[in-house]
Amino acid sequence: MFKKLSVVTVILWILGWGIAYLFILPPINVSSLAFWIFFGPAVLLPLYIIIQKAALKKGFNKGKALWPLFIVALGAAVFFGGMALVSPVTSSKAFASRIEVYESSFENDIHEVDFDNLPLLDKISSQKVGDRVVGQIPDLVSQFSINDEYSLINYKGDIVRVTPLDHRDFYKYFSNRSGTAGYVIVDTTTGNAEVVRTEKGLKYLQSSYLFDNLKRHVQMHNPFSILGDMSFELDEKGNPYWVIQTLRYKWVNIMPRVSGVIVCDAVTGEMQKYKVGEVPTWIDNVYDAHLVMQEINDWGMYQGGYVNSQFTQKGVVQATDGYTYITNDDDVYMYTGITSIASDESNIGFVMVNLRTHKASYYPVPGAEEYGAMDSAIGQVQEKNYTSTFPLLINLQGRPTYLLSLKDAGGLVKMYAFVDVENYQKVSVTDSSYGIKYAADEYLKMINGGNTPVKPDDPETHDLHNVIIEVKTITKDTGVVYITTTYDEKFKIEFSVDESIVPFIKEGDKYEVSCYTAENGLNIVKSIRDLTPTVPDGNSSPAPVTHQEDETPDDNSESWDNISINDEGGSGSN
Repeated sequence: MFKKLSVVTVILWILGWGIAYLFILPPINVSSLAFWIFFGPAVLLPLYIIIQKAALKKGFNKGKALWPLFIVALGAAVFFGGMALVSPVTSSKAFASRIEVYESSFENDIHEVDFDNLPLLDKISSQKVGDRVVGQIPDLVSQFSINDEYSLINYKGDIVRVTPLDHRDFYKYFSNRSGTAGYVIVDTTTGNAEVVRTEKGLKYLQSSYLFDNLKRHVQMHNPFSILGDMSFELDEKGNPYWVIQTLRYKWVNIMPRVSGVIVCDAVTGEMQKYKVGEVPTWIDNVYDAHLVMQEINDWGMYQGGYVNSQFTQKGVVQATDGYTYITNDDDVYMYTGITSIASDESNIGFVMVNLRTHKASYYPVPGAEEYGAMDSAIGQVQEKNYTSTFPLLINLQGRPTYLLSLKDAGGLVKMYAFVDVENYQKVSVTDSSYGIKYAADEYLKMINGGNTPVKPDDPETHDLHNVIIEVKTITKDTGVVYITTTYDEKFKIEFSVDESIVPFIKEGDKYEVSCYTAENGLNIVKSIRDLTPTVPDGNSSPAPVTHQEDETPDDNSESWDNISINDEGGSGSN
């Protein structure tokens, strides 16, 4: 009877743990803490019963109560002994070498900024844009929610954030078993967003249930792999995939390293496993930023050994609290500032890490700490209560420069700020409606004492055109007049163009100007002629002004075009 009861108990025990395994799915890997938490009781309890019965059979009745303590003590000794062997105290060199950081040249490595391909929208702003575009499609809003993933990838040469549509709940999942409708893609440069509907639904998602759940699906087919961060990406044809890290540890959950990735088709569930160094180039996120930040901090802390990190602290550095992403050579990079262990408000340099190859470069560029630059930018318009994005580090004509976006309470970008890395007191803040290139020009003027150096692609080398304007509203700045015409065109005129006319421009005046249209749509005036009728005496009224749609240029004008301005904006309208 006892033997039969034992067999039934063992069968029920195995069946119960098997069902629990299907729900929890810990990796079958001794370096995973989840493995020991799940399988420890499953092994230790039967082992205790076997040892206890053996003790009873041999007549060791008095010592049977000590066996559980002995088993626990033995397991604890092995666990904590291993931890001691791979702790920073005894393995500081191993911690410092988790990532290899090479000193490099900022000017040589970081290309001159391309404003046509720059991630101006951060993750929060991208989420707001994505929510808005999905909210405009009723059939999607009622069935699906938007995943918070918003992975940053380089897609067909553009820097975009992508995220899948998720199941709203368990019931919506069963009514959409074939999958969700598609994914959202947000251009982080232009702010344009769209919902891409896939021919077949996205079936394997983190929000799916049962065997369609992404983690369950991947873990069941890779039972011995320790899964890490998951990112949503697109190949160059727009096919959606999940890229899942595989990790290995030096000891139980200590010193993780990325060993490779598992690429899972979000539609079909098909998987391909790659080792580090063999990952296809279209994949951008092999290493996740949180793990990279840990590696950078270990590198900065333990280069001189454990004793040095705690006492003398010679050469000990750490990453600043934040990080962000930029692109270079078609790859996505994470970068963060490097500051001394004293945590002052300045950086001694910064580190950039290629998230596909793990290549890390240190640039010894001393200057403002990122949060100091953010405070400096906000301080320029503190009355508006704007918030700042984490700075983008760019190469602007060979100068390390922080670029920030200032946002209102609704998350909309209202202004651009440029801050000099070496001196955060040098800051220029410009209305975003004029465009990022105009903001950069204004910053360079400030840096160069009011004169922007002429570059090969300087807009001033463009052909000029002639147009008649009638002033509607005026905004005057230091040495500059901004005009909006009756046709809602926007013009910028510096006092230096003609100091006898420009400072005295009034609403209702009419002028003939020679100008070029900058890439941000703002018309930059290079010469001006007053067409406002003169007033013969104080009792006379100016003659009525009419808008001339076609004005014939003077014979001596150079490359002038006749421009027709209509109610839809005409040339150069924003």
